[in-house]
Formats: sequence, structure tokens, C-alpha cells
Amino acid sequence: MKNEDVIEVFRLQAPVWEFKYGNLLGHFKIMHDAIGFRSTLTGKNYTTEWYELFQLGNCTFPHLRPNMKEPFWCNQGAACFFEGIDDDHWKSNGTLVPIATVSGSMFNSLAKWIKEDNNTGIYYQSWNVKASPELNSSMWFESYDCASFILRAYQKLFELGASFNRKIQTNYTRLLLYSGEPTYLGNATTIFDQLGNESLASYIRKFYYFYRPHQSWKELALSLVEIYYKVVFEKSFYFFYNFEYWFLPMKPPYIKIVYDEIPLPS
Repeated sequence: MKNEDVIEVFRLQAPVWEFKYGNLLGHFKIMHDAIGFRSTLTGKNYTTEWYELFQLGNCTFPHLRPNMKEPFWCNQGAACFFEGIDDDHWKSNGTLVPIATVSGSMFNSLAKWIKEDNNTGIYYQSWNVKASPELNSSMWFESYDCASFILRAYQKLFELGASFNRKIQTNYTRLLLYSGEPTYLGNATTIFDQLGNESLASYIRKFYYFYRPHQSWKELALSLVEIYYKVVFEKSFYFFYNFEYWFLPMKPPYIKIVYDEIPLPS
């Protein structure tokens, strides 16, 4: 962008998989976030958003491959920048609202930062893990997803000098697990290699088996029963974060989807 350009900034939010299911997941406040830009000099629109590269399910749970001990994770994520804003997608069941105006110079600095951010964080993480629903309870692990990217980008724009319209309410979807203090188990080498922990490797594989894709309805029903038993009765969850495995001693309410308000920077 030319440095003297004036760029309108838009908050974009729509239900996950809106293109396929419409507002279905919107009823559960399971939302995807992005940022839109409009150049007043050229009239062109742009969108930036952070996506899992291999779909949400693959980023949340691994694949178990025959004759391979180690679970196979397809959990890479990255931001993309492209021309255009899909008005119908964002307006029909979601949000497209102006929140700030920035200069072309600030936009260019943000674009450079997005490239640096992409090189820094390369994995997608769906879950937040907290000690309890209490406001100030310990946050053991934080998600690294579309919403967290948007929050980082807003903060960067603010640092660059952007002034946001804080009258606009901004909420974000968060997937939460609740547990006591996590126990570090190791990484793929220490657990799954020939000299690894064979019994622990077996436990982890058995745990993830019930989250496998492409199950029949009967298999899915049985898997849901097993998942409920392991999480609620055994109070156990094997968690993969930043290429390491952790054990979560689960606590009520165990799993929750929240739609928290996080104000724009000021």
C-alpha cells in the first residue's frame, strides 16, 4: 500500500464451516474470526485470517497409522492474506463491521509482522486448559488458533498507532479443558522410539483411538461412551502441545465451549 493511503479495518466473524452448514454452529457460538481491509485510494478489499492447514479435526487429534507407534499429527497452521472480502459469507450469519482506520504505512508494517508471526508459530492448537472456570484460575495452556491470531494482530495494530472503536463488542470462541496441574510425559522420541516408554505409548495410542476419523455411526456411539468414561470417570486426558505430551488430571466441568468478550485494545 502507498504510505499515504487510508485503510478501513473490519472485524469479520462467521460460524465455523458456514459455507457448508450455514448458521448451525453459530447457534453454539463456534465462530471463525478474520480481519478485513479496504483501501480508500484503490477501493480494493483484502482479508487476512489464520487457518489450520489440514482442517480442524486433524489439528485437534492425530491419526494412528498401522505399524507406526507414534501418532501422526497434521496440526500446522498459518495466516494468509488475499484480495477481496466475501461479503455474503461474513454478513449472512456473522459480522462485518468497521472497527478502525489506519494508514497505508501501518498496513504495510502489519503485513510484515504477519510474515514474522507465521515463521514464529507454525502449529494450530484448539484447546485452552484451565484449572477451573474461575476468572483468575491458572491457565495451563493457551490455544493457538484463528481467534488468538486476530487478538495478536489487533494488538500489533494498536502498537503501530491504530485507534479502535471500543463501542464494538468483540467476543471469541474458546474450547476449554479443565484439569489439575498437568504432568509432563515427554516427546515423541522419549515415548515412542525403540528405547521409549512402551506402556505409556500404548496408553496414548489407546486414548486417541476413540477420536479417529471416518467412524460408522455405531463406532462413533461406542467411541463417545469410551471418551466420556475416560474423561469423566477416569479423569484422564492425554494432551499434545508444542511437540510434547502431557497428562491432564481432569476436573469438573471437564470440557466447555465459551464465547468470551475480549475488548478491542486501548
